[in-house]
Amino acid sequence: MNFRYPVFLLAVAATCVSAAHAQVYRCGNEYTNNAAAAKAKGCKVMDGGNVTIIQGTRVQQPGAAAGTAGVAMARPVSPPVVGGSSMGQRVDSAEQRARDTDSRAILEAELRRAESRQGELLREYNNGEPEKQGSEARNYQKYLDRVADLKASITRNESDIAGIRREIARLGAPAAAR
Repeated sequence: MNFRYPVFLLAVAATCVSAAHAQVYRCGNEYTNNAAAAKAKGCKVMDGGNVTIIQGTRVQQPGAAAGTAGVAMARPVSPPVVGGSSMGQRVDSAEQRARDTDSRAILEAELRRAESRQGELLREYNNGEPEKQGSEARNYQKYLDRVADLKASITRNESDIAGIRREIARLGAPAAAR
């Protein structure tokens, strides 16, 4: 009789039984299968299915690698730019004046474009009676829809112009007039 096969089955069964009885303990955000350490820390036994733990990478502190030879230190990242200036950083007055001048020039260009667009829309609207185009002569509803779209565009453009003027007023007087 060959005794190798039953011994192999006995070894596999013993491994399965010991794996089934292995306890996993949870200690806050850490897990362990060391019963003595878990008891010392007051960890709780995890009941249920298998637990898979994947070790994450640790975040390196900025000053931690300062003494490490051969490791290149990354430059600190500057804070995000919000509202045209860096958060928490002061800008000298000459640079701020240059930024304000650029902002004013951009806003004035936008205002000129919006005002010219407004003039075009008003000419096309023709006091609520724009000229009929193509198929609008046969389909009056298309004409009414276009008139309503023109009126909405005029209203929206007026609102844009008012907003741009408010932004320019917020900047104060031009740098040359100060």
